[in-house]
Amino acid sequence: MANETPESDFSIECFQNYSAPEVFVQGLAGIVDQSDVEMIIRAQKTMLQRFEKTTEMLTNCNQLSASRFRAASTEFKKHTQLLLDMKKDLEYIFKKIRAIKTKLSTQYPEAYKIAIEAAAAKQKPSEDIEEAKISASRTQPKMVTTVSTETLKPSTSEEGKKAKRREKERSEVKKTNSSSSETESASSGDDSSSDTG
Repeated sequence: MANETPESDFSIECFQNYSAPEVFVQGLAGIVDQSDVEMIIRAQKTMLQRFEKTTEMLTNCNQLSASRFRAASTEFKKHTQLLLDMKKDLEYIFKKIRAIKTKLSTQYPEAYKIAIEAAAAKQKPSEDIEEAKISASRTQPKMVTTVSTETLKPSTSEEGKKAKRREKERSEVKKTNSSSSETESASSGDDSSSDTG
C-alpha cells in the first residue's frame, strides 16, 4: 500500500466505472487517429448520397420502362389482332377465288386451260431470269477476268428469243380463238342450211 501513488489510485478508480470491453475499445480509440475516422465517415456519407441518387434514377427508369412496356404491349396486341383479322379476310378471299376457279373450269374448260397456259408462260420467263441471276452471281468471281463485249451480246439475243416466244403464244391464242369462231360460224351455217332445206 505504501508503493501506491494517488495517481495510480485515480486511474484505477477511473477504469472501475467501465467494463473490460469498453476499456479495450477506448484504448483502441486512443490509438486510431480521429482525422482518419472523420475522413472515412465523410466518404461513407458521399457514397450514401451517390447510392441514393442511383436508386432514384433506377426507380425512375423502372417506372418509365414499365409505362413504355404497357403502351408497347397494348400496341402489340392491336397489331396482332389486326394481323389475325387480315388472315381471316385473306382466307375468305382465297376461298372465293378457289370457288370462282372451279366454276370457270367447269363452265369454260378450254378457255380456262388456255388462260392457265398463258399464266404459266408468263411465269416461266421471270423464273428463267431469276435462275440466270442466281447462276451469274455464283459464277461471277470466275468470269470477272474474261468479261468482254462479246459475252454481253447473248443477253440481247435471249431477250429476242423471249419476245419471239411471246409472239408465238399470242398467235396460238389467236388461232384457237379464230378456230372456235370458225366452228361457231360453220354450225350457224349448218343451221341456216337446214332451215332453208
